[in-house]
Amino acid sequence: MTQSFPKQEMYGLSSQMQRAAVSIPSNIAEGHGRDSTKEFLHFLSVALGSLFELETQLTLAGRLGYLDKGELENVLSRMDEISRMMRGLQKSLRSKLS
Repeated sequence: MTQSFPKQEMYGLSSQMQRAAVSIPSNIAEGHGRDSTKEFLHFLSVALGSLFELETQLTLAGRLGYLDKGELENVLSRMDEISRMMRGLQKSLRSKLS
């Protein structure tokens, strides 16, 4: 999505969005590979933070006119679904700790 951004955003918003997008699955994978449920929960929390960071950056990009409104709404809707799944996973993992 960031390929169509203005060149001046290559090292700004575009780069931040790409890093946040990579951080989400990376933190989930790292947490899953850890030896404890508590650590997995921590990394899921970090991944959710990156998801919300990306959501904010997408919203800003939309307001700046860098993204198509329909495409933005579709991506934000999918991100909302992912957020709900991640929160469900957190809830399930927390119940194992109890």
